[in-house]
Amino acid sequence: MSKLPEILARHELDFGGRFHVERLDLEFSNGVKRTYERMQPRGRGAVIVAAMRDPETLLLVSEYACGPHRYELGLVKGRIDAGERVEEAAERELKEEAGFGARRLTVLRAMTLAPSYMGHQTWLVLAEDLYPERLPGDEPEELEVVPWRLDALHELMLREDCSEGRSLAAMFIVREYLALRARGAVE
Repeated sequence: MSKLPEILARHELDFGGRFHVERLDLEFSNGVKRTYERMQPRGRGAVIVAAMRDPETLLLVSEYACGPHRYELGLVKGRIDAGERVEEAAERELKEEAGFGARRLTVLRAMTLAPSYMGHQTWLVLAEDLYPERLPGDEPEELEVVPWRLDALHELMLREDCSEGRSLAAMFIVREYLALRARGAVE
């Protein structure tokens, strides 16, 4: 593995407070110097929750997405609040967005969106043994919950209304994790 570049200098860039951007002056192990910019995370990161209605079925939500100005189908997701552990944030978001709690939560991994220039991480959490419970959330309207079979993920990946990369990647990761668990290859 390559040696990490040395950080020679850090400069804070001001974009009106909305984004925390840092300019790094770097020197690589071969002597090449470059300047990189990266967005630093605000807060504690986020969770994305793969809620299993049963061993073969995920629960998706349809939520308004301002970027493309349409309803987007994907997994439950949201910020980790101050003082929350990853599992607590996943449980809260699941109750707020889908109206379910989970008796079993498994943190599978951290995921990044654009690691070349963003430090933000989203934690993928598998939620199983669901029970109905709703908490008030910050969504402007109740979200539609859509069950989706794992064996039909191939139908989802080309739908125009399911384009969020974290959700797509997470669903395939969960499908593979569950298959490995069924074979006893993971706990």
